[in-house]
Order: sequence, then C-alpha cells, then structure tokens
Amino acid sequence: MLGRLNPLVLALMSVSWGLPAAAWAQAASPTEPAPQTLKEVTVSATPLSRSEQDLAAPVTVLDENDLLTKRAATLGETLEQEPGITSSHFGAGASRPIIRGMDGARVKIVSDGAEVQDASTISPDHAVGLEPMLSQRVEVLRGPAALLYGGGAVGGVVNVLDNKIPTEMPENAVEGSVELRGATGPRETSGAFELTTGGKGLVFHAEGLKRNANDYKVGRGWAGGNRVDGSYNHTETGSVGLSWVGDRGYIGLAYTSQRNRYGLPGHDHAYEGCHAHGTHLHCPDDGHGHGDDDGHDHDHGADGDSHGVPFVKLRSQRWDVRGELRDPFAGFTRLRVRAGFTDYQHDEIEGDTVATTFKNKAHDGRVELEHAPIGGLRGVIGAQTTRRAFSALGEEAYVQPTVTRNNGLFALEEYTVGDWRFEGGLRHEWQRIDVQGGAPDTRHRGTSVSAGAVWKFAPQYSLGVSASRSHRLPTAEELYANGLHLATSTYEIGNANLKKETSNNIDLTLRKFAGPTTFSVSVFHNKMDNFIYGRTLDVYQNLQLLEYTQHDATFTGLEAKVRHQIDRIFAVSLMGDYVRAKLDGGGNLPRIPAYRIGTRLDARWQAWSGDVELSYVGRQDKVAEFETETAGYTMLNLGAAYEGRMSGTRYQIYVRANNLTNKLAYRHTSFIKNAAPLMGRNIVMGVRLTF
Repeated sequence: MLGRLNPLVLALMSVSWGLPAAAWAQAASPTEPAPQTLKEVTVSATPLSRSEQDLAAPVTVLDENDLLTKRAATLGETLEQEPGITSSHFGAGASRPIIRGMDGARVKIVSDGAEVQDASTISPDHAVGLEPMLSQRVEVLRGPAALLYGGGAVGGVVNVLDNKIPTEMPENAVEGSVELRGATGPRETSGAFELTTGGKGLVFHAEGLKRNANDYKVGRGWAGGNRVDGSYNHTETGSVGLSWVGDRGYIGLAYTSQRNRYGLPGHDHAYEGCHAHGTHLHCPDDGHGHGDDDGHDHDHGADGDSHGVPFVKLRSQRWDVRGELRDPFAGFTRLRVRAGFTDYQHDEIEGDTVATTFKNKAHDGRVELEHAPIGGLRGVIGAQTTRRAFSALGEEAYVQPTVTRNNGLFALEEYTVGDWRFEGGLRHEWQRIDVQGGAPDTRHRGTSVSAGAVWKFAPQYSLGVSASRSHRLPTAEELYANGLHLATSTYEIGNANLKKETSNNIDLTLRKFAGPTTFSVSVFHNKMDNFIYGRTLDVYQNLQLLEYTQHDATFTGLEAKVRHQIDRIFAVSLMGDYVRAKLDGGGNLPRIPAYRIGTRLDARWQAWSGDVELSYVGRQDKVAEFETETAGYTMLNLGAAYEGRMSGTRYQIYVRANNLTNKLAYRHTSFIKNAAPLMGRNIVMGVRLTF
C-alpha cells in the first residue's frame, strides 16, 4: 500500500510500538525524565466537549503558546508543519490549509463554529478571511464530529477561535495584549493588540492588526532572481464586540472589518485571448490563425506586461452573533447559537484599472441543542442554513453569478461503557443553486453517516476507529465555470451534470497520552465515488485547459507524531505523513503533497525555551497528466524564546530562523510553484505583552 515509503512507515511505527523509552532515556541522559502527560484540551469544535485523547479520529490543537512562533500571515502557512496538513501557497497573500491531500470545498474553515464566507474555496489566489495573529487557538478536526459542519468536510474542519465576542467576565478591570514582530525575508513589520473590559454583566472587546510585508526573498539559485515579484501583503483588520455574560451563559455581537492588498505572482498577460475549442486550447500566437479576435488590446510592452504585477484589493465586513445557554429548558443541558453575515468584495487590479471584481454576500446560521442523557446516550441535535450570493464581473469573470442555498439537519450521539466510548453522527442537507446567464439551475441532496469508537485498552493508551459515508454536493464553480483565469494560468470549464460525490472513509488511530513517551499514529483509507476534480485536457506553454469531471478515486495515507522526554530539560520528537491519491483504473490526481519526515529537539530551562527542527519533504513524482514533478528538499529551523514578568505584566520575547540554510524549494500543491517558490532564509523576531 505504501510502496517505496516502507522505511518511513516502519521507522515511525517502530518508535511508536516498540517503545524503547527506558533504554532511550538512560542512554541519552542519566537524569530521570520529568513526568509527561499530554495536556487535556477540550476541543470546542466537538459539541460534546471531548478532549483530544477521547476522540475517535486525530485532532490537531494549537493553543496560544503554540501559535506564538507558528503564526504566519496566512492560515495555511500557520498550520502547514502539522502532521497531515500542508498549504496551497499562492505567494504571500493567500494560502489555504490542505488536509490529507484535499483542499477547497473539502476543508471547512469556521470561526468558532460559524462558516467563514470568503471566496477562498473558489480559487487558491483568494485569501482566507481570518487573521492568524488575532487567533487564540486553532483546532483541526476529522472524523464523525466533522460531519456536523457539512457532508463535504471529508478533509477536515479548521476551527479558529478568537476573543472578539467575550464569553466570560474579565478577572481584572482591563485585560489585553500587545504584540510587535518583524521578519527579514519579506521585510515585514506587524503589530496587533486586543483589549477586554467590562462590568455588571456587559463585556466589551476590541482588537486590531496592521501588517506591511514586501516581496519576499527566495532560496539561493532561483532563475527568477532574489525576490518574487508581487509577493507583498499589506493587511489591516479591526474588530469590536459586545456581550452580556450571566450565570447560565452569554450572548454577544461583533463587527469585523478587513482590508487586504496583496500581489498575484505568475499572472501572465500573454495568455489573454486564449480560448477553448473542445478539448484543446487555441491562443493568438499558437499557429492556429485565430488572431486577436476578442477585441482586447494585447500590447503590454516588450515583456508582455507593462502594468506590473496585478494585485488584489480586498474588503470584507462581517457581523457575528454567538451565544450559549446552559439548561435552556427541560430535557436539554445546553443551547448553542452561531450566526454570521459577510459582505465580501475583492478587485483584481492591473495598473490603475480594475480588471475583475468578485463579490460574495453570504449568511450562515446554526443552532445546536445538547440533550440530557437518555438511557446512557448523550448527544446533540441541530440545524444549519447558509445562503451565498456570488458574482464576478470583468475580464476574468469565468463563473456566472449564482445564489447557493444550503440547509442541513444533523445529530451526534455518544455512549460510554467501561473503557469504551462509541459515537455516531448523521447529517442530511439540501442544496439549490440558481444561476444567471441561461445555464440550468441545479438541486442536490445528500446524507452523511458516521460511526466511531475509542477503546482505552490500557493505562496511558487508547485505540480509536472511525468510519463514515458522506456526500459532498458540487459547488457553483465546479458546475458553471467557463473562462480564462490568469491568476492560476488556467482556462476552466465546469460541468452542470456533475453528481454528488460520495466518500467512504475509515480511520485507525493509536495514542499514548502519558509517560516519558507519547505518540499518535493514524492510518486512513478513503474510497471516493464520483470524485470531482479539475482534469487538465491540454497545455499551451504554462496555461492549462482544466475541465471539472468525475472519476472514482482512492486516498490512502499515514500521519504520526512521537515525542520522548529525555530529561527535565530536553525532549525529542519525530513526525511524518504520507498520502497516496490515485484514480481507480490508473492515473494520479493533481497537486497531491509529497511525503514528509522530520525531527525536533526541544529544550526548556527556567524562563528559556528553544528548539531545533529538521524536516525533509520528498520528491513528488506521482503526477497527473500534464503535471510536472517537484524535487524534494530539506529545511532547518531554529527558535528561542524568553518569558518573564515586569510590574505585573507578562512578556514574551522570541526569535525564529526558518529555512536557515536558504534552500530553494517549491510547493507541489501550488498552481504557481515555479513562479513563486517558498520563502528563503527568514528571521522572525517579536515581543508580546500580556496584561
């Protein structure tokens, strides 16, 4: 099943199951290791408030301390070093998480349970409407509970938690934080703050961020120069929130405004005028004699672009409502409400001219009711409704205006007996897409079911298994796309006859959560019927003719992380992941991440902490039709931090060196990997004050 990766798999499993903990510790140091227990974190994305070790499928949780040095300008970059997670990487302004080789609509991004209604699922050059530097915790959820957020969440759910709607009264009259940071690679300066105050049941919160990052440096030896043109990112985000907090819960409202300006590397005007004839691309200078018959002026100068690199000007306004009430009425222990309204717009600008405008007005609401135990059963029932009005106007309006309505009903139940915990989930959803321009409207419905079990078969150990059958309904872009998209160098063609996609997934997870050695090892197998993907039919230079089609496919993989506490100061970790995605009957799916393996040495002494991290990303040579291979690379990262107090104020000073050897590397999952390599050597320095 895992082919040439057998050595990697065997190494990870031998460390996990062999457990040479005592021998390893004695050989490394005569000092007795400190007792080690994985911190029991309640995962808020699971409505039944379970800890990581009690869940049937793997969960990744990054708290505020984890995020201190891992936060990046985008959500994808923030999470990309976690097992099973990579990113789409589109320069510096846009990067979305990819989980187990799946991206786009198969990965739900939510803000404390409410969907983030941006345009990032439409194209990888569209930014995620969340700011990692203002987040307090990030949870990545897979397995049965993920179905509560939509049958299409077969990759997983990324839940980003923040403080913009306070859930409790502050202990002091005023609480907050200030953080300043800089980075050498993109010549970045950033600053963020948050402030919370309240009294007599009312709590006010304000937060904001400003980032100025210029074109970033790449590793040595790139033919395109030292920096990626158009890889800058300028961001301003602000939020105010007000909530009422009582003895039984809270209710609150928040308003968030976001302004982004970032470049689009790799944008090439040379393909303007290209169009599709059946399964082939025809371009003005390809010898087919079509000429410049689109009426557009193609005189862009000697280099093909006299306007410079196009950029995105993004504006987003969002309203959030969150509330929770304990013991709302007889038979129920908790009522939870989440709702959001987003008015999103971004302009793709060339020179001084707006070439294309994307608009997305959407609302999302969900209600969850946790019922009292019934015959040992504890569970949640709920409903969700979403409406999205999307339009694109201009030169690259390759998707017709659409209105998507989606409604869903869901339930999750659990039963505990002895050392076993069982859980099951069910969701049914209805979708209607109305489209302008003469194309037929579409209606789909789907039912998703899941089951899981966790067995704590020995002290410190648990074994989890989860199985699910879920339906993902096609998106408006997959159904109706038809036109040139220069940002990704594609000509996209939708298919209004697409059927719903069916995922049949099974996960097996072994954990050890206490003692000097802790670990989590997961294997998964996902059989996808009618898998929807963009198949490349033809290529002209770097321009791809991409048609959305369906084919049965299979995803198989492994993700693992092992940590051993050598002594009271030092700990060593080993991580790795691998996913194999192929079409049934032969062939590979495009832009699937290569395998990774890495090791990390942590040190903690008094107020000091530090780490050395070495990782290797393998060569990706299992490529789809017309797709090029990507070479492997090794990354070396170093980090150090100091924490102290001054006049009652906690402060943290940190420095991190990423890609210390200045390696030239490319992300295989990126549409523009050759135009925008990964960042070269980057020194990040920052200070955070908490009061």
